[in-house]
Amino acid sequence: MVKPFTDPRAAARALLAVESLSEKEGQFCGGLVYRSAPLSDKQANWLSILLARHALPPLADGGAHD
Repeated sequence: MVKPFTDPRAAARALLAVESLSEKEGQFCGGLVYRSAPLSDKQANWLSILLARHALPPLADGGAHD
């Protein structure tokens, strides 16, 4: 079993390596890589959707983002 991401920034970096990432998705992930503030619920939800869409492991604890 693949281990879930424990850090949203690590998840965003993994998404940036996906070839099928759209420009909008890439801009979002690029912003997350350098974000120091916690994610909003909406951002955490979008990140979870992108991880599932691109067949990457989910965020640990159902998407904890603080």
